[in-house]
Amino acid sequence: MTPYKHGSHCQIIDCTVRDGGLVNNWDFSIEFVQDLYESLNDSGVEYMEIGYKNSPKLLKSDGTEGPWRFLNDEFLRNVIPEKKRTKLSALVDIGRVDEADVLPRSESMLDLIRVACYARDTEKAVELVKLFHKRGYETTINIMALSNVMDNELNESLALISDSPVDFVYVVDSYGSLDPDDIRYLVEKFRRNLKDKRLGVHTHNNMQLAFANTLAAAQMGVELLDASVYGMGRAAGNTPTELLLARLSKPDYNVRPVLGMIEKHMLKLREKEEWGYLIPDMVTGMLDEHPRSAMAWRASENRDKFAEFYDKLTTPEVFLK
Repeated sequence: MTPYKHGSHCQIIDCTVRDGGLVNNWDFSIEFVQDLYESLNDSGVEYMEIGYKNSPKLLKSDGTEGPWRFLNDEFLRNVIPEKKRTKLSALVDIGRVDEADVLPRSESMLDLIRVACYARDTEKAVELVKLFHKRGYETTINIMALSNVMDNELNESLALISDSPVDFVYVVDSYGSLDPDDIRYLVEKFRRNLKDKRLGVHTHNNMQLAFANTLAAAQMGVELLDASVYGMGRAAGNTPTELLLARLSKPDYNVRPVLGMIEKHMLKLREKEEWGYLIPDMVTGMLDEHPRSAMAWRASENRDKFAEFYDKLTTPEVFLK
């Protein structure tokens, strides 16, 4: 097959450190993050999400997390002493970010701040976006767990977002349960309700559809595509960055530097940490449920008893006796 020819409008946000940190408690070395930044820059990736900008005061911290969980601006300046073409992004969660911790963009290493929220918290997300917008940042709102949102609730959320200054709005498949038809339906809905907004997509690979779902969104004109190197992300992981680099037809994209990153760092990391398509994650994706139960199962002595896990989730009354 010829390369996908309609991706010239797309930009990649690599989430390896931020979403991948959910796998290893953000225990990435400075060398890892610096090498990742260089490889993404050399590959032409437009954004690297270097972690969360949440506050340890507002989020229960046990002190064991790596520094990418609570980004510090001075620390970032030491990690990335010379920012190149690839911009830096951070994610914040509603109720977990202290606005005093977010410097004006002119004083920060960050270019883009993304606000993750559930539909019920859209109003709070809009208020944060207004603040970050005033401080000069590019902004997104990422509505999580869309597969569990009722249509009327989503309509109300989109109406609030439509009147906000946010730059991009995300279709997020948090549970990895959506297929390309679902993605097309949601993109069309977002377009109808957000006429002046640009769109992004974030997918998980529970049903082996993350890449296909991302391409379906790109084919419909969605611009920001989330991905992670070697697919590293919570549970089933995300769309692999290297697949998008290989598939999208953009002259600046070059997959080779990311392949070097995988060879140098990701293979060893994959021996220590587990992510990617696994049967328990498939089961939660099939049932449109949060992957926490699959993650707990994989951490137990029953980790490979797939049929038992399926029974536990589909016939819970048997296990409640």
